[in-house]
Amino acid sequence: MRYVLRTSYRQDTRLFKEGLPQYGWYLVWLALALVAPLFLGVHLVSQLTFILIFAIAGIGYQILLGYTGLLSLGQAAFLAIGAYACVFLEKQGLHFALALPAAALLTGVVGAVLGLPALRLKGLYLAMATMAIGFIVEEVAARWTFVTGGNSGASVPRIEAFGYVLSRDVPFYFLCLALCIASLWFAANILRSPTGRAMAAVRDSDIAAQSIGVEVAQVKTKAFALSAFFTGIAGALMAHKLSFISPEQFTLHLSIELLLMILIGGIGSLRGVVFGAAFLVAMPELIAEIERMLPGGSQPALRPMAFGLLLVLVMLFEPRGINGLVEKITGYFRLMPLYRKGMFARQRGFAKSERW
Repeated sequence: MRYVLRTSYRQDTRLFKEGLPQYGWYLVWLALALVAPLFLGVHLVSQLTFILIFAIAGIGYQILLGYTGLLSLGQAAFLAIGAYACVFLEKQGLHFALALPAAALLTGVVGAVLGLPALRLKGLYLAMATMAIGFIVEEVAARWTFVTGGNSGASVPRIEAFGYVLSRDVPFYFLCLALCIASLWFAANILRSPTGRAMAAVRDSDIAAQSIGVEVAQVKTKAFALSAFFTGIAGALMAHKLSFISPEQFTLHLSIELLLMILIGGIGSLRGVVFGAAFLVAMPELIAEIERMLPGGSQPALRPMAFGLLLVLVMLFEPRGINGLVEKITGYFRLMPLYRKGMFARQRGFAKSERW
């Protein structure tokens, strides 16, 4: 939880909510991200690129789950639509600079249409409906060979601009970094807008939100559209990073991994998206190192067991995820020596929106 004390209502309408001193740590992290390719090898730069791509996908899921309270198990479908749409448009002669936003907008429109079940379904029923949508999109991708290449997959064209190949590791890393920063800034301002506040109201209680004039159906549709838009961007970037896409890459397993990313990183927090993406990319590497030390070699069940165990531990000891733990630590040092245990403990009388 983060507590920001304001002295002016204008802070709620600024494009940059806080003054420069409040962004000091973000600028430090940005500087490190800019110089990272100078000191890291190709493999680590590639892993950082995947973190940025998953962070963009996580932004979309955070809007849907963390801020609107809609549980979806079909996010992999939006990744697939964004990936295939971008690749198909590029093969038709459209440049990546136009194909990417076109694919994102198309995914957003599809998300708004596929989000119609959310108007009447909640909780587990909505999760099952979106999971079914994911299966449908996966089957369409396997059979619509003209667009997707079917089960044989599709190769991804290179990204070129002004004679330079942007698909190579370092240029593509900087492209993903720029898009990730822009997505975080754009999403943060959306969530501070009336639309974002309406989403929080629907998350807490759609009946109460409707009683104060919030168009619940419209808000849920917008949430699905925005979520699909950001996820479509991530899908297009993922396709170019992998250089080859097939339906097997966009399964229910990927949707569950995105859900774990949000829960472990910190639900209801854009910073938690970045933490969760780093966890999602780094964890398989750590598990692979552990497998090398085991006498039996590779253990297929080790990865799901590790993810499940960590999720249980996070839910038991730090429900707000990695971001919640970081905020506790920074809050302790920020308030020293006045900090006392339980100073900002949750109180049952608070509304949910006051606890995010």
